[in-house]
Amino acid sequence: MAGEIPEGIEIEPIWVVEAAMGPDAAERRGPVRAEHLARLAALRDAGTVIEAGALADMSAALLLVRVPTQEEALALVQADVYFRSGVWTGFRTRALGRVVRKAGPAAG
Repeated sequence: MAGEIPEGIEIEPIWVVEAAMGPDAAERRGPVRAEHLARLAALRDAGTVIEAGALADMSAALLLVRVPTQEEALALVQADVYFRSGVWTGFRTRALGRVVRKAGPAAG
């Protein structure tokens, strides 16, 4: 039927965060980049961050985060050294329905 989700697929609610880069982001990020990347890698390993990266023109970064609320998505980004050091200067968050395959039974 039209509008139904096919068997084996589900819609996972996540947050898209667009972090605006400041005009001097390229200069500010150098001293704190290792800390920022290590934190993002740990959050990705934990399953909280799905994807993260900067746009090639250094105007913004995009993060896909798996947290229950918009407030938690904002708190996660505001705790990052890039925000605290002025690399990121503002945020926009939007809910996204991410298409994923349902987890199947564990292989035995």
